Amino acid sequence: GQTRASEINNSNISDIYATTFMGDSLYFHDVKFSKDNDGYFNSLKQYLWPGDTTTLTFYSYWPSLDELGADITISGKDLKLESYVTPESIADMVDFITAKNTGNRVANEDTGVALTFSHRLAQVEVRAKSDNSELVYEVAGVRIGRPQTTGTFDFNTNEWTLDSWHETAVWESSCTPVKLGANAVSIMGDNGNGMFIPQQLTPWDSKNDPDNVAREAYLSVLVRITTADGAVLYPFPSDKVLDSNGQKRKYAWAAIPISDKWEQGKKYIYTLDFTDGSGVVDPDDPTPGNKVLGDPIKFTVNVENWVDSPVGISMKDFKSAN
Repeated sequence: GQTRASEINNSNISDIYATTFMGDSLYFHDVKFSKDNDGYFNSLKQYLWPGDTTTLTFYSYWPSLDELGADITISGKDLKLESYVTPESIADMVDFITAKNTGNRVANEDTGVALTFSHRLAQVEVRAKSDNSELVYEVAGVRIGRPQTTGTFDFNTNEWTLDSWHETAVWESSCTPVKLGANAVSIMGDNGNGMFIPQQLTPWDSKNDPDNVAREAYLSVLVRITTADGAVLYPFPSDKVLDSNGQKRKYAWAAIPISDKWEQGKKYIYTLDFTDGSGVVDPDDPTPGNKVLGDPIKFTVNVENWVDSPVGISMKDFKSAN
């Protein structure tokens, strides 16, 4: 089998699950089919074709219902994945795929039923870069803030319906600390990329709702910003937040709102470019919405005019040493 967080493709898919209808009647439900040496997927218990040309309708999916952690409901030949909840940890997220087709004995007994699977979630990866020669950015983690967590998937229409409660969550993942350069690097860490229910995101209003009471969407990076000479700009010099050891924290969260529409089967690669800016303080920080870095330092310059101060010296009394 596959690990939970891996992407499923032709080279690593080894099991599928199928629910099949004969007309409006259920023929079999949630049966596992495994790949054999000839490339066909067969069930351990055999299910036979009707001897005539009766059409069967096949709904197939991966992973198992246990791994999906949701219920499949059947009404007539309508099949739905009810109230799927996105796992709390990115490491536990799954690549949910489905396929639908019909077949009968005459057409498919020898050749098998062709199933073309589609990815039903949206994959999200966050990368970071900086081409700023004056500042050093060291990144140690990422947050994906406030997508909705719960929805129902219809196997017949291949559409998601978001839960009416609009529950949201924040997903956090750490990575090996990395100093950013001109080439973007993934900061997702060992947990891999996120797999989320397709949805329209509403961006966090960092100015008018810094605490994010509205639970809107953002990305956040755990970062330490220093000057080339080593002065720490972020966490702020005034920062009072302590780490688990009771010491001044080494990193702090820098966030940016996002407003995209996540569609199923698409991989969204966000590249956060710190070259010319660093976003705002994360909504869960004590000073949310503040600029991480201010505008470039600038001066107003006024040079005072020279003031003449006359000094008169009489040469009369000057006596030469000679």
